[in-house]
Amino acid sequence: MATTGPEIAQERRIVTEIPGPKSRALQERRLKAVAQGVGSSLPVYVERAGGGIVEDVDGNALIDFGAGIAVTNVGNANPLVVARAQEQLAKFTHTCFMVNPYEAYVDVCEALNRITPGDHEKRSILLNSGAEAVENAVKIARNATGRQAVVVFDHAYHGRTNLTMALTAKNMPYKQGFGPFAGEVYRMPMAYPFRWPTGAEECGPQAAAQAIEQITKQIGAENVAAVLIEPIQGEGGFIEPGAGFLPALVEFCRENGIVFIADEVQTGFARTGDMFACDHEGIVPDLITTAKGIAGGLPLAAVTGRAELMDAVHGGGLGGTYGGNPAACAAALAALETIESEKLVERARAIGETMLSRLRALAERYDIIGDVRGRGAMIAIELVAGAGDKTPNTAALAEIVRYCHSQGLVLLTAGTYGNVIRMLPPLVIGDDLLNEGLDILAEAFARL
Repeated sequence: MATTGPEIAQERRIVTEIPGPKSRALQERRLKAVAQGVGSSLPVYVERAGGGIVEDVDGNALIDFGAGIAVTNVGNANPLVVARAQEQLAKFTHTCFMVNPYEAYVDVCEALNRITPGDHEKRSILLNSGAEAVENAVKIARNATGRQAVVVFDHAYHGRTNLTMALTAKNMPYKQGFGPFAGEVYRMPMAYPFRWPTGAEECGPQAAAQAIEQITKQIGAENVAAVLIEPIQGEGGFIEPGAGFLPALVEFCRENGIVFIADEVQTGFARTGDMFACDHEGIVPDLITTAKGIAGGLPLAAVTGRAELMDAVHGGGLGGTYGGNPAACAAALAALETIESEKLVERARAIGETMLSRLRALAERYDIIGDVRGRGAMIAIELVAGAGDKTPNTAALAEIVRYCHSQGLVLLTAGTYGNVIRMLPPLVIGDDLLNEGLDILAEAFARL
């Protein structure tokens, strides 16, 4: 098993109700200090975390099926990440790469150029967040093509900045009241197998044909700078596109001089059982955006892409004060080393096999489980009204998540319809904790 991080016993421990008295006291302070618009899935205040455990200020140890939304793939406070970041912090904390550059930035870009899909010549830039990476990818595509239109898809999530809100599909809570939004953004149907009218087998080819026809007729392919898509949608509900959908889009883009951008902010760095989700169908994007799992918990993001596209931007057109912070770069190099040395791609596949097997068995018992889907350690359950009725079941989801939280299991939710349980355990979680977490989930369904 991979290195877990701090010396935290890898076992669930409940010593108070969840949340406990110290967490509740901190929540009272938070309500008087932090803006109400910032939400939290579970108001349990963290003291420390490592491996598959999050330990709170009351001494409770919770099983982590969230990984900070797919950030701590290599484990929280991974020892190598901590050591490398500390070493860098002792040397210097910041110079701004645009003022005085440093080697670690170059090292990270070289690593990304090496491991991202495709054997073409690449360049990278480093940034702070997934949204910032997506915005820069759109800037690069527009600059290189001289076009303006950007195509996105139903159920997409790309960020919370003005442009990325326009790119994101779901209104509440991400867009409500925050407009007007950036223009020249066009939304196409997503290949959503569970909800495709003619069934999952027909979903990929039919959705691709429909999207291509709409792009051609409503926008004009010659006006499209970029097609932007998550290879597996995250906030939209862990929607894995129907087979053939992504390859058809890539082919269409190649034929029409359109930049194909893969948003791998949530799916990257071994999360899906490949280093990147694009690898599953052999997709080679022109540009790929990354963040979350890149640096073991430190803020870092990137755009990596074809050299001729990345180098088309004029000098000074890309950058940012904190982009590629030296400590975050050191952490990223340690995280990438850990993924490779600890074989976390293979570990993600093993986690996925365990989770899918157990959850599909649950689906056979409970009609409210409409779909179990995902790859690697990125797995979801979509809840519905019952057999033959795909009406989203938000009430059941709320009750199940409430029970799991009370029993010390950190779960996340997602989905355009608010009816998806998403699971993103750290890739270093032990099999015992993984199965115990699934036991708690099974208990929640039995109680419901």
